[in-house]
Formats: sequence, C-alpha cells, structure tokens
Amino acid sequence: MRLLFITLLALAVSFTARAQEYRQVETRKNATVKEWTAYPTRTLDRLKGFKARKTDPATDQYGGWKSTTYEATGFFRTQKIGDRWWMIDPEGHPYIFKGVAVFSVGHSNRQKRALEEKYGSMESWADAEMDHLRSLGFNGLGAWSAVEAVRKSERPMPYTVIVSPMGRYHGVHLRRYGGKYLQHGWQNYRFDLAMVFDPDFDRFVESELAKVAAYKDDPWLVGYFTDNEIPWVNDALDRHLTLLAHDEPAYLAVRGWYEERKGKDARPEDITQEDRDAFNAFYLDTYLSKVTAALRKYDTNHLYLGCRFNQWKEELHNPAMFRVAGRYMDVISVNHYQRWTPDMEEITNFEKWSGKPFLVTEYYTKGEDSDLPNTTGAGWNVHTQEDRGWFYQNFCLQLLESKCCVGWHWFKYMDNDPEDLTTDYSNRDSNKGMVKWNFEPYPALLDRMKQLNERTYRLIDYFDE
Repeated sequence: MRLLFITLLALAVSFTARAQEYRQVETRKNATVKEWTAYPTRTLDRLKGFKARKTDPATDQYGGWKSTTYEATGFFRTQKIGDRWWMIDPEGHPYIFKGVAVFSVGHSNRQKRALEEKYGSMESWADAEMDHLRSLGFNGLGAWSAVEAVRKSERPMPYTVIVSPMGRYHGVHLRRYGGKYLQHGWQNYRFDLAMVFDPDFDRFVESELAKVAAYKDDPWLVGYFTDNEIPWVNDALDRHLTLLAHDEPAYLAVRGWYEERKGKDARPEDITQEDRDAFNAFYLDTYLSKVTAALRKYDTNHLYLGCRFNQWKEELHNPAMFRVAGRYMDVISVNHYQRWTPDMEEITNFEKWSGKPFLVTEYYTKGEDSDLPNTTGAGWNVHTQEDRGWFYQNFCLQLLESKCCVGWHWFKYMDNDPEDLTTDYSNRDSNKGMVKWNFEPYPALLDRMKQLNERTYRLIDYFDE
C-alpha cells in the first residue's frame, strides 16, 4: 500500500510539473461557436532549462546566423547539416525564414488617408515598417507583399514572389462559363479540379512564369511560389472520368492514363484507392513539370518554394504526392491550419516523404479584443492579443523542434478595413494582422513574437542539444 501511495504521489508530482510547463490558452474555432476549449500552450518563459534572457548572437544583413559560414552562392539555397535542415543565405550563413505574409497596405479610402498621414508615401511606409519588423526579429516577407516598394528600398528585406499560372487560367476559364460553374468546390474550381491537362493552360504557364526574369539576379529574393491552395482532391480520378465531357482534353488525357494502367475495358466503377493515389501523383507531376520547366527557363538562381499545400484530408496526408513534390520543389510550402500545435509526426512526414524541408506559409489566430467580428477565416479565435502571442510561441517552438522546418510566415501584416466591402470576405471581418487597418500595432502580440524571434538560433541549439 505504501509503495502504491508513493507511486501515485510521484505520478501526481510529475503531472503537476508538466502542467506548469504549459500555459492553458482558451480558444474556439470562430465567434459563432459558444464553447471555449483550453489548450496546453508551450511558451518561452516556461521552457525548462532555457535561459530566455539572452538573445541570439549577431546576424548578417539578411538575418542569417553568423556563427558558421558555408558555401556562399550569392543567392538563397537549402542544406541539411547533420539532421537539421536550413536555408543558407547569400553570404553563406544558416538562416531560418521568420516572415510576414501580405506585407502591403490596404486600398480603401480610409487606409490611403492613414498611409499619407502617418508615412507620407508608399516608399516611406516600406522603409519604416521593414525597420519595425527587423526590430521584432523578423527577417523576411511572404507571399503577396509589396515587392516593388521593397526592392526600391536602400535597406530591403528578403522577400518572395508568387506567380499564379493556374489562378490566371482559372479566371479566364471561369469567364467562359459566365462567371459561375454549375458544380464547384470552395475554391470555385469547376468540379474542384485543377485544369492541368488543358492545352490552353500551357500558354498561361509560359506567360506567367516569364515574369520572374525581372528578379533572377536579385540576391534579396528567396524564391517563388506558384499558385495557392490548388484543390488536389483525393477522388480527382473519379471526377475526371465521370464529370467531364468525353471530348474535353482533360478527360481524354486522364482516360488514356487510366487505360494504360488498367486496360481498355476499365470502368470508373473499377477504380481502387491505389489507382487514386497513383493518379494524384501523376496529376501533381503534370502541373509541377510544366511550372518548373518554365521557371527554370527564366531563372535558375532562386528557390522553388512550391504551390502551398493546405488540405489535411487530401495532399497533406498523401505520401505519393510528397514524393512527387520532392522531385521538383526545393522547399515544400504548407498553409497550416486546424492544428493548435503542429503534430510532430505529421510535419516530420513532410520531410520523410519528400526528402525536402518545409516552410509554413500561412497560419494565424484572431483576437476577440480587436473590435472585429472574427466570424470568418481558418485561424483560431482567442480572447486577447497576448493569447495570439502565446499561440505564436507555441507554434514556432514545435516547428523549430522538428528540425525539418526552415521557417514560417505569419498571415498577415495588416487587418483589412472592415468597411471595405471589395476585400475578400474571409479577411474582411477578421483580426489576422499584426497591425490594425490604420497601421496601429497590436503591442501585446508583437512583444511575444519578438521574444521568440530574437532567440530562434539559440532555441535551435537548445533543441539540438
């Protein structure tokens, strides 16, 4: 009995000690959900054995860690050193991409007035706010940022460019159908299918990717994304064979693939899960072979950062698609939603299946103290801006511990103006930004971001030891 009591007491002490290592942060999916759920949240100040007072040692102009120098090519590249993946910056220093997506200003009349009153010009805004981001420990800019203003600056930050051949082709294709498909998915693709087999798509690939020639010699460019959240649905084979007209190029291409695999008499009813997985690999390969061929025609210097996977029930759990992605992408890009803490097995599978590192290109939480409704958007709702900061620390700590993540991009720099009805509905009413629509910052969020950002390289030493 005494032994049982001691054992139970030890377990209770262990549980209590472990609970003290984590904060409990309440969250809910959006403002329409009544119930709040508390999630264990790992934060810097409770990281056992980590001396949080000390910040990182000196970094170079790009934000790379000057502790060690590897081969300097004059451009960003990737390298696995020991069992950890890194980006290597143009000076040859290890670099973790701590970025902010959509570093740009709004377009409403109120936002234009706020820009002029506070900064005077777009160029002055870019200089001031890039300095502000650097003071918070950020060292780069994600997709949809104000690239031209960044490039004009005498003190730019590393940046990315997104080109959208499928998005542009999709827009033209949609207009042929009067602006609306009879059947479409949430991204408004016809039958939720990417049109990678259409001959017309090839011309859009060429015209869109030709644009990258303007950036090919810029050392501040990290790399390119192509498109965003293309619907790689699990049953794409079934949909091609049962929903498309039999004279459509996509049907003919897919039917040819299916007959070569299973014979002339194969029917849609004969499709197996193995067929679906094999087809999705071929489907993605068709897209990637086209975009990377065009990309390398115009620029051989910069990284290809992928097409921004995002669906857990589709591509993010599909090893065959990651194997294909690894043949073409230098870095796998993932818009990471639905997980409060990244699942270690899930995210390390990205590298295991592809042989490449990954970059989180979107994630965020929304604070209900922001005076915005927060009824839309994929990110979690939390009570306060400080809670948003605790989420940031928890999320990034897990990414750093994985050893296969080379960075993250918070979505996004600025809240949309809620009175601007021309903006995307999922952004319009939601607190995704680091600053309000009028450039006023959220200090509690930014303080917590800064705490982690300024210790990123020391945290890597901590996890690796």
